[in-house]
Amino acid sequence: MAGFSKRDVLAAPLLGALGVGAARLGAAAAPAGAARGGPAIPAGRFDASVASLKTYQTPDWFRDAKFGIWAHWGPQAVPRQGDWYARFMYVPGHPHYEHHLKTYGHPSEHGYKDLLPLWTADRFDPDALMDRYAAAGAKYFVSMAVHHDNFDLWRSKHQRWNAVAMGPKRDVVGEWKAAATRRGLRFGVSEHLAASYTWWYPNQMYDQFWPKLGLDYDGADPANADLYHGNRNEPYRNTPASWYTTNAAYQRHWFDRIVDLVDNYQPDLLYSDGGLPFGAVGRALVAHLYNGSIARRGRLDAVYTCKNSGSGEFHREASVEDVERGVLKGINALPWQTDTSNGDWFFNDRHPYKTTSQIVTMLADIVSKNGNMLLNVVMYPDGSLPPESETLLAELAPWMAVNAPAIHGTRPWKIFGEGPTETAAGMFSEKADYTPRDIRFTTKKDQLFAITLGEPAGTVAIAALALGNPNEPRAVRAVRLLGHRGPIRFRQTGQALVIDVPATLPTRHASAFRIDFA
Repeated sequence: MAGFSKRDVLAAPLLGALGVGAARLGAAAAPAGAARGGPAIPAGRFDASVASLKTYQTPDWFRDAKFGIWAHWGPQAVPRQGDWYARFMYVPGHPHYEHHLKTYGHPSEHGYKDLLPLWTADRFDPDALMDRYAAAGAKYFVSMAVHHDNFDLWRSKHQRWNAVAMGPKRDVVGEWKAAATRRGLRFGVSEHLAASYTWWYPNQMYDQFWPKLGLDYDGADPANADLYHGNRNEPYRNTPASWYTTNAAYQRHWFDRIVDLVDNYQPDLLYSDGGLPFGAVGRALVAHLYNGSIARRGRLDAVYTCKNSGSGEFHREASVEDVERGVLKGINALPWQTDTSNGDWFFNDRHPYKTTSQIVTMLADIVSKNGNMLLNVVMYPDGSLPPESETLLAELAPWMAVNAPAIHGTRPWKIFGEGPTETAAGMFSEKADYTPRDIRFTTKKDQLFAITLGEPAGTVAIAALALGNPNEPRAVRAVRLLGHRGPIRFRQTGQALVIDVPATLPTRHASAFRIDFA
């Protein structure tokens, strides 16, 4: 998952009972150059200092894009049990452990390494999928590059456990990038590797129950040390401070792996699952990402997203803030991003899915507050789409074909919106039951768009545009409903701009009115 799992909170007491306590650290000296500001990187406009990175400005392409699709997809989809499988299959009492025991065998004999060959991705067609994503309104696409399971989805030169060498035996990141580039979409990658060293501690444990009491799991086997981090990793204790290791050798290994990814695939966007990892080491990586973009394009086009979650560092001006499964309150002065999913992060046979209406209305709310939505569209282990994802893309396409002018390339208005629904702010607080009376505003040049967060009927009353309102002194000259060919009747009173809604709406889920002023 992107970030901390609520299930981990439940598992924490169990892990303590199982003896997950003392850190098993290998001897590791600080990387050469760390005291001088992180690993050496080629000279450029940015360096590993906080002051340097705070001169960053988000590129216009990202501010215009508003909507991206993410493939949070990899070998952890194989068991069809959802997120964090590689961790909890080693935790007795957790449903993932019970499923693994019944389906694959005991983790001392059939561990996570034995699932990797089962991820064949035999129906993975990135070109066909990218056609669907572009039609659904995505302006950028993000491929998972490596999750906490330490398995690289690219032709990695630092890790033999990668998708080119085993499993699908395909360069998943490279194929995604080629498909996105052919359709004019910006391309990004997500790295969840920084947290892997602590997150995957349970594979180092041993069975607690008869008849296998004391039997080591396969993570303790030296032959698998480069997948499971050997016998050196330290426990994640469900606190922000334990999300990232202090082990300097692992920090440098992370740096080398992600530099390999950045240099070979030249992403427009890099996402880290947490705060900026590892102090000066992480800052050096971000500086390298930014400098490489300038060297290739003559301007800074790269975006780095991380979380203000208490893990690692967070410098608001140095990157784009990412809010997992949540939104910010009000209009943020700087561009930001929500990452969310239409279902579980990895395919799960039992997990519920968001409706298209929920996705559309959440997107409108985010965009009105100067944000972007990065949406994981759940994939089956084989690379095809479950029916719920098929339906979502099929319904997003006609909505975007009509209403994209109110989304793409827009900026916030003076206020983000109005309406009766109160929404929570912050991570893991995305649920909101909007009504057509909830309105969100966006602007483009001299046009104002008012998006109803539901399907309106009868009239729409916008109090923010009443006569004498403090937001816009000019009188409303014309109102158009995007996708509707006929005239729209309206009147501006002392209480509201009242719009007569036609009997037939051009799209489902939400409607966008374009408002022009005298």
